[in-house]
Amino acid sequence: MAKQKEVKTNAMRILETLKIPFEHFTYECDEFVDGIQVADMLGLPHELVYKTLVTVGNSKNYFVFVIPIEAELDLKAAARSVGEKNVEMIHVKDINQITGYIRGGCTCIGMKKQFETRIDETASNLEKMIVSGGRIGSQLKLAPNDLIRASKGCFADVIRHA
Repeated sequence: MAKQKEVKTNAMRILETLKIPFEHFTYECDEFVDGIQVADMLGLPHELVYKTLVTVGNSKNYFVFVIPIEAELDLKAAARSVGEKNVEMIHVKDINQITGYIRGGCTCIGMKKQFETRIDETASNLEKMIVSGGRIGSQLKLAPNDLIRASKGCFADVIRHA
């Protein structure tokens, strides 16, 4: 029987082109599950797993935020970090049209367009972090500074603090 070839996502191809090392994890899943469920399925520590959120600002520009799976985006802090008066989450139905990815498979690497990206500063203290690999069932583990490089993003304090 022929060995099944690993299907690379756009995000994985970009990381390889940039010579950025990463680990790829896969899990069985046919529909959207949240990041916490994904971490639990893969037995990953929650504090290493980050989710990708897409917002739109007053300027009608889109902004991408990568935050811990258990955290909530602080919309005011997020807006400040990108120089907007305010930002709001885009509608789920618009994710694919805007990013080229689907809900649950959205990553800040290799979207249709290069959007301004902020990765929550909590990631800057980690050796490795885990983000979506660009499709449902795929996760990538890489160094936070490599994610910054691949997404042309920067660190910012964008989560709600208790």
